[in-house]
Amino acid sequence: MITLRDISKVYKNGELEVQALQPLNLKVERGEFVAIMGSSGSGKSTLMNIIGCLDIPTSGEYELDGEEVHTLDEEQLARVRNQKIGFVFQSFNLLGRQTVLQNVTLPMMYAGIGREQRNERALELLKRVGLEGRVKHRPNELSGGQRQRVAIARALTMNAPILLADEPTGNLDTKSSHEIMHLFKEIHQEGTTIVLVTHEPDIAEHADRILLFGDGQMLKDTRKGSVTT
Repeated sequence: MITLRDISKVYKNGELEVQALQPLNLKVERGEFVAIMGSSGSGKSTLMNIIGCLDIPTSGEYELDGEEVHTLDEEQLARVRNQKIGFVFQSFNLLGRQTVLQNVTLPMMYAGIGREQRNERALELLKRVGLEGRVKHRPNELSGGQRQRVAIARALTMNAPILLADEPTGNLDTKSSHEIMHLFKEIHQEGTTIVLVTHEPDIAEHADRILLFGDGQMLKDTRKGSVTT
């Protein structure tokens, strides 16, 4: 599903260069649940942005679901993001003036899907995440856990084969965090490939594979039952 070949990222600020990601080779198979761990500045968020086609690597090749992503232009990358990747962020990224239903339908509206079909799909997903009674509420009328459920429903609207989650429990209490991770595990069991960034070991333990990053490089690749360094 995801293949990175000698991917690296260097940020330039005038004459200053920062090696955010050392050359990296990585494969994530279809249906895997992978957690990326590391402290601030470790390279985990840079890797997530590259996988999500939100940032362009400085060097290397990236193949996503059989497509050579590193050769695509901005318009083509936008298509890949819309069709193949669902995003869940720590800050939820919901539109405050829009209702829950309107927030969930946004990706489908950008894809040109008709209103009736958009609403039907959104209602189905909101029921899936336990928010069928909150469709007319606005984000500020919801708890943090409920807002993250809205964000997850929105990420699932296009049936994307990959779900990327960047610190999805970072703004949540312990109970809400466990509920969100239970939902992720259900989604994974249905066949979705999940890549999750976290700095919390107990959250990473929900994954089948943990990648530990430090100083822009992968230090350890741990699968349930085995470790590769």
